[in-house]
Amino acid sequence: MKIGITCHASAGGSGVLATELGIALAARGHIVHFVTEEAPFRLKEYRSNIFQHYISSVSYPLFHTPPYSLALTTKICEVAEEHDIELWHAHYAIPNAAAAIFAREMLPPEKRYCLITTLHGTDITLVGSDPSFFRVTKYAIEKSCAVTTVSEWLRQETLREFQLSCPVHTIHNFVDANRFMPNAEKRCPFAKSGEKTIMHISNFRPVKRVTDVVRVFKRILDRVPARLIMAGEGPERLSAAGIARQLGIADRITWLGNVPNIEDLIPSADLLLHPSEHESFGLVPLEAMACEVPVIATASGGITEVIEQGISGYLCEVGDIESMAYCAIEVLLNPATARRLAQNGRRRVLECFDQERIVAQYEALYEEVRHRRQTANLPH
Repeated sequence: MKIGITCHASAGGSGVLATELGIALAARGHIVHFVTEEAPFRLKEYRSNIFQHYISSVSYPLFHTPPYSLALTTKICEVAEEHDIELWHAHYAIPNAAAAIFAREMLPPEKRYCLITTLHGTDITLVGSDPSFFRVTKYAIEKSCAVTTVSEWLRQETLREFQLSCPVHTIHNFVDANRFMPNAEKRCPFAKSGEKTIMHISNFRPVKRVTDVVRVFKRILDRVPARLIMAGEGPERLSAAGIARQLGIADRITWLGNVPNIEDLIPSADLLLHPSEHESFGLVPLEAMACEVPVIATASGGITEVIEQGISGYLCEVGDIESMAYCAIEVLLNPATARRLAQNGRRRVLECFDQERIVAQYEALYEEVRHRRQTANLPH
């Protein structure tokens, strides 16, 4: 099948998932065309059946900002027509699905593709619920051939917010458990002998509550020699660094920026902290679980579908610094607890979120949509 994909190229979960999906689809014999602003963050190696097309945004004096959505629409249309794309997969309703709908209408009927839209969270919980974007978001969803969300929690939020006339499917995120694997010999090069390694990985947006990570870490240090590894970039980095200086622990934190080969970093951690306000799914905790790294996260949103409380990780209330620190210290000082959570975490990944299982669900949906179109003899 010839598949087009639009996504954000950054290190956020939606872009990572879309890129990993494209790579997995290519490995299964499909031809995949990415249309993005720049090279997707996780697309590091050349593959003969993966193609990358970049959007050209032209500045024009009439506009305060370049008309990105129109440039995106044009590029999708060009790629779809030139390469006979059969199915387009838009990750995020705005602008990606909306642009794909506009591009589809610009094509001659025999060239029009099926459109799958995957909602990742922010497009619904923040952008989609903003009155200025509500109607276009709902239109983009309802004009898609099929719509998926990355968690049941997000599916329910979508239905509640938009009162849709179309069905919404839940297809969870996934991880390649052959790439994200435990490595007992892997030691963090930044931690001294005898120090435990605490890790946080995110795009450092306010919803990630990065300052909570620093505050929890300060309480851990009161009981356990440790080093905090912060991987990622974003607007809250300066605030977190400021809190660390105020607490007198700045020298115990290492800031790595964005790390493309995150599978080589995670196995060196003794614990992953993920205290988000809410998560539509929680891809980083899933990757840590695959590496048998215990996870402490917040019981909010779709992450409750990933972690089984007390079995494959710990879930605390949002902002409950004391509970998170208590659980962290329990994991770090009790090897039996850490081992139990780690092994159960990987078991959970293999049983429910393995790449082969989830990608097969996307393929089945693609085929269903194509069959529906052929049976109805529709132009799109």
